[in-house]
Amino acid sequence: MEINLFFEPVNEQIIDKYRETGQKRVADLIEIYSQKDHFPDISQFQLAIFGVCEDRQAINNEGSAHTPDIVREQWYKLYHHWPNVKIVDLGNIRQGHSVEDTYFAVSQVVGELVRKKVIPIIIGGSQDLTYANYMAYESIGQLVNIVSVDPLFDLGKEEEPLNSRSYLSKIIMHQPNFLFNFTNLGYQTHFTEYESVDLMKNLLFDVYRLGIVKSNIADAEPIVRNADILSFDISSVKASDAPGNGNAGPNGFSGDEACRIARYAGMSDKLSSIGFYEVNPIFDQQQVTSQLVAQMIWYFVEGLANRKNDLPVSGSLDFARYIVKNEGQDEEIIFLKSKITDRWWIDLSYGRDPNKQFDRHYFVPCTKDDYELAKKDEIPDRWWQFYQKLM
Repeated sequence: MEINLFFEPVNEQIIDKYRETGQKRVADLIEIYSQKDHFPDISQFQLAIFGVCEDRQAINNEGSAHTPDIVREQWYKLYHHWPNVKIVDLGNIRQGHSVEDTYFAVSQVVGELVRKKVIPIIIGGSQDLTYANYMAYESIGQLVNIVSVDPLFDLGKEEEPLNSRSYLSKIIMHQPNFLFNFTNLGYQTHFTEYESVDLMKNLLFDVYRLGIVKSNIADAEPIVRNADILSFDISSVKASDAPGNGNAGPNGFSGDEACRIARYAGMSDKLSSIGFYEVNPIFDQQQVTSQLVAQMIWYFVEGLANRKNDLPVSGSLDFARYIVKNEGQDEEIIFLKSKITDRWWIDLSYGRDPNKQFDRHYFVPCTKDDYELAKKDEIPDRWWQFYQKLM
């Protein structure tokens, strides 16, 4: 697939603005596609950042299509700290004749990058582009977990067309389906129908209220660690820290919490694509929101630079194994603790027939608290939820 056909090069004026002799800024030290006849060899890189200039299906946020170059400017002027991480900026995917054309381009680009073990960093554009990101994995044939940082579930109504508020229902209904699990991080209850919460739980999806996550932001780490795709709607950040969104509100994550979540995503050996959506320059006072997203990308790369390659595989000797037998429970609960990072997982692989499709989902990130809970003869919610999925 010649994915260069989908891209417009980065405007050299943006590059020159932040490329300074003797400075070690991002613009100086990453590869940038800026000349039409010199498209980079993507296989040489670990990360590929690109913009998608698409907002035709945005809800109350038209104007986000103009975001990529503004975030790019803020990203370029930050200092580069990762000599061993190879990054390329591929420019922007052109808006297609129809929005479906844009979705096709995004899915083809993400699919090609993931196949070549290059992690895409998408700068939207509206969040319905998450659907296009997901569709890339259909072409790969890979079951995926999606984590969406969002004040809403984006289920929409059954008859509603695909847009930034209904993309999740379209993913759920799409056949063949390659969604193993969906997690919402930071939903705000006052924006959410009670029936929608029940539906998400009946689908065995994870949903975490904003207040619960904010009470201990470190608990977001194992949640994010389980994602293949992370989709970040900037309206999940409170308006005082991210005013550049037509749906910005008074409550949400703080800017530093958003950066921590991005860093957790970077640290995850499982995550293979990430997107930042719904920034709107029309509302962005002093480009505060664009600066925040640029810094979130910075912290994502920082997390990736500190990956420890401690993703469990069957038979690995890099993990301590803890077995808990609960009264009245036939199946033992097996926990793994990394000898490298001290991070915890639940092991659901024992006693199951090998199934390559589910291999990556047998090991569920958790916390030490889940282990302590199991020792008290209580079954952790994470174990029960994923046990049911694998039955």
